[in-house]
Amino acid sequence: MIHKIIPTNVITGFLGVGKTSLIKSLLRHKPEGEVWAVLVNEFGEVGIDAGLIDSTEAKVQIKEVAGGCMCCAAGVPMQVAINQLIAKAKPDRLLIEPTGLGHPKEVLKVLTQPHYQQVLAMKACITLVDARKLSDTRYTEHEIFNQQLQVADAVIASKSDRYAASSLGQLTDYLARVRQANNIDDQLANHPLENHQLEIVPWSLQQADESIAQVMALLSQSHQTTHTTKAVIGSFIQPASTPRLVDINYSPLFSEAEPEQIVQFDPRGILCKLNQGDGFYSYGWVFDPSYEFDFDQILSFIKSLQVARVKAVMITEEGIAGFNGVDGELSVVELDDAMDSRIELLSMSEVNPQDIEAALLQAATRLGA
Repeated sequence: MIHKIIPTNVITGFLGVGKTSLIKSLLRHKPEGEVWAVLVNEFGEVGIDAGLIDSTEAKVQIKEVAGGCMCCAAGVPMQVAINQLIAKAKPDRLLIEPTGLGHPKEVLKVLTQPHYQQVLAMKACITLVDARKLSDTRYTEHEIFNQQLQVADAVIASKSDRYAASSLGQLTDYLARVRQANNIDDQLANHPLENHQLEIVPWSLQQADESIAQVMALLSQSHQTTHTTKAVIGSFIQPASTPRLVDINYSPLFSEAEPEQIVQFDPRGILCKLNQGDGFYSYGWVFDPSYEFDFDQILSFIKSLQVARVKAVMITEEGIAGFNGVDGELSVVELDDAMDSRIELLSMSEVNPQDIEAALLQAATRLGA
């Protein structure tokens, strides 16, 4: 079967900025009849974000790569995941969400390799940023935070309903300094036919429907390209209107074969995984489906955590609950289905995993035990 080249967007941004929430909004407003595929990467080891996205949405396929930046190890985990996702979904659009601690330049480098040029049509790389974080040096001095702005074709000012009046102006100024420091705008100025002015779109979950048309339009912008490693720069000029075709059924790149992901529980029915890198520590647990958590207790526990980020999908006596917290802000949603309970913490300092696990077990009952 012959397939058109697939429009592909990278949606990046630092931890907790709202990438998953934005993607959920985009999926709700995608053109009727189109199949969209989403590749989600997480820094943590147990994988939760895919469970927070509604995969029951019509014509949506989701695949997850957990355990750090998927572009590392020569991009092999990322390429395998993309190949399997395309073969299975045959999508009309592919959205890629790297981990907030991923290296976006390396992700884009993998996606623009020659063997993908007849498969993926790289469109705008969209960076989400919470302008309130510009006063926090933990963000502004972090290499990945700034790299995400350097590679952006468009910027979404996330959680804008909570900004002070001066926040958008501060974001505009900071973005200009980051790009100037990397000579991005100077190099673009040598191409007078190109519109290199970055668009900044205010967006918040509460006002998502009001701005969705503007956000959807960003997806169709072309990605800037360059062969240098200093910055990703180039053109917003649209490619030729005649699409290239590729038969993925006859390409050695693609295979629908996908090994079943089996969780190796200990005798208690628990899996614990730890990770660290780029100044962060991750602590993750998976509990087999025999564990049922008390909703009020688990909510109270999550609220008490002093960590940079917490995500969870938990089976409770009130149903399946999804928790998503960053910097003291917590959202809770009801989910339709879950194969097990999962929780992941990201912290800028080490914590005692035994203490966390003990608190989780105190909020749980193992049915049938």
